[in-house]
Amino acid sequence: MANNASHIKKKRKELESHIALALKVANKSGADFAEISIAEDNGLSVSVRKGEIETLENHFDKGLSITVFKNQCKGSSSTSDFSEKAIRQAVKTAVDIAKFTAKDDYSGLADYDELAWDYPELSLYYPWEISAEEATDLAIECEAAALKADQRIVNSEGASVSSHASFRAYGNSHGFIGSFPATSHSLSCAVIGKENDAMQRDYWYTATRDSNLLEDAKQVGKQAAKRTVARLNARKVSTMKSPILFSPEMSSGLIGHFIGAIHGSSLYRKASFLVDSLGKKIFPDWMHIYEQPHIISGLGSAPFDSEGVRTRSHSIVEQGVVKNYVLDSYAARKLKLSSTGNAGGIHNLCVEPGKLSHSAMLKALDKGLLVTELMGQGINTVTGDYSRGAAGFWVENGKIQFPVEEITIAGNLKDMFSNIVAVGNDVDLRGNTRTGSILVEEMMIAGE
Repeated sequence: MANNASHIKKKRKELESHIALALKVANKSGADFAEISIAEDNGLSVSVRKGEIETLENHFDKGLSITVFKNQCKGSSSTSDFSEKAIRQAVKTAVDIAKFTAKDDYSGLADYDELAWDYPELSLYYPWEISAEEATDLAIECEAAALKADQRIVNSEGASVSSHASFRAYGNSHGFIGSFPATSHSLSCAVIGKENDAMQRDYWYTATRDSNLLEDAKQVGKQAAKRTVARLNARKVSTMKSPILFSPEMSSGLIGHFIGAIHGSSLYRKASFLVDSLGKKIFPDWMHIYEQPHIISGLGSAPFDSEGVRTRSHSIVEQGVVKNYVLDSYAARKLKLSSTGNAGGIHNLCVEPGKLSHSAMLKALDKGLLVTELMGQGINTVTGDYSRGAAGFWVENGKIQFPVEEITIAGNLKDMFSNIVAVGNDVDLRGNTRTGSILVEEMMIAGE
């Protein structure tokens, strides 16, 4: 850990010195304001199929982006060369571009008082000293466990191991300069099963910031096989209206549609079915959706956003009512509001779980469809109309009866949100959205 600390300190000093140089040059070049962001990423990715390497990639990417503002006109440039000469040229290019862009009264840096002047350390950096050979062996072990798990597993789409480390740094003319390192590691497997001439595929994966917390490779393979076999001999169901239970993995996408609808750019363009929804009840009165950017080692955690604005825990939906939009500084000015620290996205979006386990959620569903896969992009963000291909399981008397495929589920997101019956405590922690399964009272199923 001492070596890590020394490496982090050295890298931060290096990146922040590049930012300080660029800001100094921008100031001397006549820019009113400037902001600089730097990203460095390096990693290893290995994928195998049937015990053989399919891809092996070591990568290192870096880039410095500069945006300058002159009389409310904006110019941007970037470079992957961090030499003083290249940085000076990038600044000059940005200043030259700003001379030819239109004035925009809403453009500019984030407000001084909103910046993360005292940002927290969130323990996001856990480098994994794994060689290409070790990563390959791990992927092979994972795939082999899946292929051996059941005689009905007849083929593989492969297993993958990835390990990535990054540094992010940002600074602007208000005097703010900040940086932080982060890592992410994952292991996944997808296999194909066959029975009675019918074939199905499914997958499983594990993802964390700390490689020591990854699920065991054999268990990932076995779970991929178990999920695949469970889908064999799937059939259609009749066209009908039915309750729908979204699995935790699918629920995160459902909540993602809500976040997209209250995103600043969608709102000021009037391209959302939730325009003017602030203060209005959209969900049941027990529903609570909030952001927790400072979860230690969280996959979505960040001490500040891509404009240097401090991230903070806050409610987005409280007692079913929209309390906050998702805003960067530009959108906030357009809407006459304040930034919510979401330039660059949301950070650990949490849907407060209920008390029901996954099996209890199935009992609450009683008779209807458990959705475990969605296909297509049939969402109209302006009207909220929702129609997607789906697969999953038919449930009766609270128990899974048979797998289902080749159907479409449809509704309107506004109705779907207001008709949520329950949220499970089977929370999926493998991503930026933390939610359990979500039960919607009724949707249309288009089947036979």
